[in-house]
Amino acid sequence: MNSITKDPLGEKTIDFAVRIINLSKFLISEKKEFIISKQIVRSGTNPGAMVREAKNAESGLDFVHKLGIAQKETGETQYWLEILMRTDYISRTEYESLFDDSTQIMKMLRSSILTKKNNMGKRIIPILVGICGSAYYYLS
Repeated sequence: MNSITKDPLGEKTIDFAVRIINLSKFLISEKKEFIISKQIVRSGTNPGAMVREAKNAESGLDFVHKLGIAQKETGETQYWLEILMRTDYISRTEYESLFDDSTQIMKMLRSSILTKKNNMGKRIIPILVGICGSAYYYLS
């Protein structure tokens, strides 16, 4: 990470991805579980990739779209964590720790999406007013 720029969401999603990969290793080596471990690695590492992609988004809408995908993947990861806990592949303590991290990520994603949408709305209103005003002028 760049020591000048702080990126709490980027760091949180990377740390979470590492935890999920370690969980998958545990599931495969200790519990001999091969199906859900692959699913949770896919969904649990995707939010970090989407956050990274959002940094290079082509537009505000692209940024929101990528973070929206990260949000969906985080939700899916929460589903797999619950399944793993209910089937005794992980303990309630392990589940709660990972679920708490995923909930924090979900909140950060929602906040980033809402902030971006709000900022996009503030920029487009003057443009729309200008367009509508011009149309009114030419149509009258």
